[in-house]
Amino acid sequence: MANSILSGLAGCILLIASPFTHAQTKIPAPQEGNWIAPEFSFNNGEKLKNLKIHYYTLGDRSKPAILLLHGTNQPIKALLANNFGGELFGPGQALDSSKYFIIMPESIGSGQSSRPSDGLRMKFPQYDYNDMVLAQYRLLKEGLGINHLRLVMGYSMGGMQTWLWGEKYPQMMDALVPMASQPDELSGRNWMMRRMLIESIKNDPAWNQGNYSQQPPVLKSASIMFSIATTGGTLAYQHKAPTRAMADKLIDERLAAPVTSDANDFIYIWGSSANYNALTELNRIKAPMLIINSEDDERNPVETGILAGELDKIKQAELLLIPASKETSGHGTMMSAKFYQDKLKTFLAKSE
Repeated sequence: MANSILSGLAGCILLIASPFTHAQTKIPAPQEGNWIAPEFSFNNGEKLKNLKIHYYTLGDRSKPAILLLHGTNQPIKALLANNFGGELFGPGQALDSSKYFIIMPESIGSGQSSRPSDGLRMKFPQYDYNDMVLAQYRLLKEGLGINHLRLVMGYSMGGMQTWLWGEKYPQMMDALVPMASQPDELSGRNWMMRRMLIESIKNDPAWNQGNYSQQPPVLKSASIMFSIATTGGTLAYQHKAPTRAMADKLIDERLAAPVTSDANDFIYIWGSSANYNALTELNRIKAPMLIINSEDDERNPVETGILAGELDKIKQAELLLIPASKETSGHGTMMSAKFYQDKLKTFLAKSE
C-alpha cells in the first residue's frame, strides 16, 4: 500500500513544514523534505521500491553545503538543541547557518525515512552503513543537485559514516569531522553490548518473530541498560548520582518515560553496524580530517590504542581528545559542542 501511494512521487523532493518549536531565535527554523528513490539496491543484493529519505535543512541552498549525520536512534531535534545547534549554527559560529547550507538526513531505518515499522517488519531489507551512505549520496546528487560538500561531519553512527564518506567519495568534500567514532570494526564491549541489546529483544516471547501487536516489554529495560552502560561518563554519573537514592531516582525517571521506539526498527538499526570496518581503505581519504573523541567514551575506549595506531595512514588528520570530567558525558560528550566549537571553527578556516 505504501509503495503504491509513493509511486507517483518517485525521484522527487517534497518540502513540508517543520513541526519543531525552535528555542534558538538566532537560528532559523529548519525546512523538511522527502526524497524518494524509485528503486534502491542494498549492499546484500536486496532491492526496495520507493525508498524514502527524510531530511532537514538550515540555510540557503546557494551556500556551501554541509552534510551533518546523526547517531544511532537519535532524533534530528538533538542536533537542533541548545547544547549542539545552539553552539554551532548561530551567527559567527563554526557552522553558521547564514554562511552554509546544512543538510541533516535521517538515515535508512530512522525517523521518517523508510524503516521496518512502515509495514514490512522483519521482511525489510537488511541494511548496513554502506547502504545509509549510498542513500545520503543519492539524496545529495539526485535529490538536491549537490556535487560538492564543504564538510561532512557526524556523531557516533554518523561519525562512522563520515569515515566511510571520506573513503567512498574522497573528492566530494573539503573536510571531514568524525566524532565519537573509530574506523575499526565493531568489537570488544561495543559490539558485545549491541549484540546483547538485539538478543534481549529477540528472546522476549512478546517479540513473536517481529509480529507483535504491542512493543515487547524488554525493549524499554534493554535500551535503558544499554544507554547507561555505554553513554553518560563514569565521572558524570557519579556526580549526578553520588548516593543509591539519587541513582534510583534517575532510573525511575527513565522507567516512567514512554517507549518511543519500535522493536524491529531497534534490531535493524543496531544490527546495521555489524559489518562496519573503515580500516582497510583509510589511504583513500584525501580531505583534511579533524577527529573528535572524548577520553571517557565507553564505546571507543582510548586505552585500546586502536585509533592512535592508524592516524599515520591518513594524509591530513589531527585528533582532538576531550579530557574526562564531571562535565563530560562519555560517548554523549559530542552533543555538547562547547567542548570543541572553537577548534572546529579554526579547523574549517584552515581547510578553506
